[in-house]
Amino acid sequence: MSAASNSHEVIRVQGAREHNLKDVSVEIPKRQLTVFTGVSGSGKSSLVFGTIAAESQRLINETYSAFVQGFMPTLARPEVDVLEGLTTAITVDQQRMGGDPRSTVGTATDANAMLRILFSRLGKPHIGSAKAFSFNVASISGAGAVTVDKGGKQVKERRSFSITGGMCPRCEGRGSVTDIDLTQLYDDSKSLSEGALTIPGYTTGGWNYRLYASSGLVDPDKPIRKYTKKELADFLYHEPERMKIEGINMTYEGLIPRVQKSMLAKDPEAMQPHIRAFVDRAVTFQTCPDCEGTRLTAAARSSKIGTISIADACAMQISDLAEWVRGLDEPSVAPLLASLRHVLESFVEIGLGYLSLDRPSGTLSGGEAQRVKMIRHLGSALTDVTYVFDEPTIGLHPHDITRMNDLLLRLRDKGNTVLVVEHKPETIGIADHVVDLGPGAGTAGGTVCFEGTVAGLRTSGTVTGRHFDDRSAVKETTRKPNGALEIRGATAHNLKNVDVDIPLGVLVVVTGVAGSGKSSLIHGSIPAGADVVSVDQSPIKGSRRSNPATYTGLLEPIRKAFAKANGVKPALFSANSEGACPTCNGAGVVYTDLAMMAGVATVCEDCEGKRFQAAVLDYHLGGRDISEVLAMPVTEAKEFFASGEAAIPAAVKILGHLDDVGLGYLSLGQPLTTLSGGEGQRLKLATHLGEKGGVYVLDEPTTGLHLADVEQLLGLLDRLVDSGKSVIVIEHHQAVMAHADWIIDLGPGAGHDGGQIVFEGTPADLVAARSTVTGEHLADYVGV
Repeated sequence: MSAASNSHEVIRVQGAREHNLKDVSVEIPKRQLTVFTGVSGSGKSSLVFGTIAAESQRLINETYSAFVQGFMPTLARPEVDVLEGLTTAITVDQQRMGGDPRSTVGTATDANAMLRILFSRLGKPHIGSAKAFSFNVASISGAGAVTVDKGGKQVKERRSFSITGGMCPRCEGRGSVTDIDLTQLYDDSKSLSEGALTIPGYTTGGWNYRLYASSGLVDPDKPIRKYTKKELADFLYHEPERMKIEGINMTYEGLIPRVQKSMLAKDPEAMQPHIRAFVDRAVTFQTCPDCEGTRLTAAARSSKIGTISIADACAMQISDLAEWVRGLDEPSVAPLLASLRHVLESFVEIGLGYLSLDRPSGTLSGGEAQRVKMIRHLGSALTDVTYVFDEPTIGLHPHDITRMNDLLLRLRDKGNTVLVVEHKPETIGIADHVVDLGPGAGTAGGTVCFEGTVAGLRTSGTVTGRHFDDRSAVKETTRKPNGALEIRGATAHNLKNVDVDIPLGVLVVVTGVAGSGKSSLIHGSIPAGADVVSVDQSPIKGSRRSNPATYTGLLEPIRKAFAKANGVKPALFSANSEGACPTCNGAGVVYTDLAMMAGVATVCEDCEGKRFQAAVLDYHLGGRDISEVLAMPVTEAKEFFASGEAAIPAAVKILGHLDDVGLGYLSLGQPLTTLSGGEGQRLKLATHLGEKGGVYVLDEPTTGLHLADVEQLLGLLDRLVDSGKSVIVIEHHQAVMAHADWIIDLGPGAGHDGGQIVFEGTPADLVAARSTVTGEHLADYVGV
């Protein structure tokens, strides 16, 4: 083979410097399965997603006309010297699916679109086009005169139109309606002047109170329950109106629309705790009485194929729906039925047959969302494509990992290049080629430690190689519980009237195949509240301006210490407030928008990317200015704030938590948007470590953790339990199961085949019994 043609057999990366990569050069064989390994934060995603996939995507976008590019996301060229041999990249990442209330599993895949056409063709009685079956299309009609230019004259014509949509008019296609509980807004036995209003910020004497008491529309000294109908309507529902109140021009509006605008329209995550608690009390969500939660109009529900309406079809478990579609034989829609069967069977094949199409997509776990995205590509006729997967085994029981491995190998065998970022040894084991990044995380990573076969990795002496065959032994002695959390008659989702006692004061691990009802049991029955700290997998909310220091509340004591040491205001030491560099507004970079071309971000010349005004950097604490402090990694900052002039005990405590969860390498000022999924979850865990809760509920904390980091996590869980906390972990990782004091195993299958407790007891008993799927895999893992 000539050298020229040979060079097309590899994807060649030279001098990659994205994020923490240090001039990385690798050659990745095409049409093979390459797995990228390394500790969390070592640069795997930066190389695979940030460099290879991003450049492929950018080059494809450039083939479109400038007009089309204007509608597409603009991508900057990654920091790399040479990228050769790229093919079209299809990325399947772990980004959660949109949490829009109208987005469901059916609308996120093409299943609903096909079902709507199917019902509009075969449904009896016929009610209209496919739009009439869509809960995202409202019914509208209208008529009027339009002016049209014809032959140089303006002619008036009468036009009318109507669209029949399937959206339930009452809940607007959301399936649930919100109700405001008036008893939480005011005490109707009191008058306004006696302090009837119980909304935060509406205390007697304040402006919010005076708006109502001095409006002249209601009598402030009369108990609310004695108001006339007109007074009550003015008080609660009055339309906004300008009026003079106590000599000041103000807008008066009813209490309910006012509270809705000021509190209920905001993101609950961003509220202050006391306001959020009020909103949780005051707003009740209930199933829409008109459509019974189906989101559809009565007409859409009345049209049926046989005895099944589109609402029934979407509510079925997908494996049952696939069975029903297989039974339909209608030559007039044969191609549509074939496509629909293929999509539904892909769901079953990938292990998501337990979902239903009406499941809101925001409620899917990260692993489920990723597998839903894979469905698109399973039957694709494309070959010579690069598929890029980000930890495809997340949220998968060991029993399902073999299925996922088969899928990856099938994609490869069709002649595609498959790149996988992965930590699980079961998936690393099937690789044709392994690239191991490291040796550490953050600034200590970003170099290639090993390239070659799996056998070579085992003997390579890298962190991954050393830990590749690690197997935890089952605990000999388990702790004794000091109480129990009783769950009785749990029926959320697919749970079948489950009764279980969760022991307290020990490490409890809840296991079971994906879809067996673990999250429904734990999150559905143990509400996060007074004594429960729940750390789930929802992504961290934060912009480019947020960083670990702002997110954990660490910046507060640091700013105060700087202000005190220099005799100035704390606001100067915030890049989002008075201390911000005026040129870049504290962003550190200046963005130039180039319409449909990729925008350019250049480091701000005035502050050199430090985000602060020059004057602020003249103030020091312990010999360092604020930008130098934000550039420190957690471990260095912990030492810096521990003693001497810069001693801040509050900061040391938070930094200790960050170090405990294995984030010692993060710099305090690193933007949250650059953190990996696993780092984000551990940052959340660190924030909660200082809380007072007695029960910690963790949802798959090993997500995105390298084999070497799992040991550190187990040490942290042990310390939590030893300090008197109860820890409940939903987990698939066998090392965590082996380490548990008590295991609750759900199953036996997923969806309506699950939802029962199939085992309760110690890991040793589970291994000895081998009575469940989990027991089999755990026994194999510990080598019994």
